[in-house]
Amino acid sequence: MSKPFFLLPILPLPILLLPLLLRSGAQAQQQPTTTTPTTAAGTTAGAASTPPAVTIPPAAMQMLNPIKPTPEGLAHAKLIYGYDCSMCHGDNGNGHGDLAAQMKLSLDDWTQPSSLQGKPDGELFYIISNGEGAMPAENGRAKTADLWNMVVLIRSFSKH
Repeated sequence: MSKPFFLLPILPLPILLLPLLLRSGAQAQQQPTTTTPTTAAGTTAGAASTPPAVTIPPAAMQMLNPIKPTPEGLAHAKLIYGYDCSMCHGDNGNGHGDLAAQMKLSLDDWTQPSSLQGKPDGELFYIISNGEGAMPAENGRAKTADLWNMVVLIRSFSKH
């Protein structure tokens, strides 16, 4: 007579987790390394805590947010932000997320209005869409309207 499934000997946990560990290790090796910019004196500028700046195309800088802010759009943007952004940018946009601390990243504090001053909506949209430094791109993972609503959400952090 065969034993019930729950009485079968359990495989050691490392053997069960091996495919996951190998997959995550391979992904970690495939990620591009970031270079630290140097100053004219040859010293590192900002060390590893400041990701390299992204060059925003002039056309992107001129883009205007076509989305009219709505409670529904903002709620959906908060949901996406909670899944994809808060781990680095913090729950309230202060730049103090757990992952940012682990990676020793220095991120803008969006709760301070000055951090977004001089940054047009098109620039924020471009960075969210295409990523910047260690930040992955959202383009292809979220709808265009969701990305524009994310711009609205980011701007709302300094209004609380």
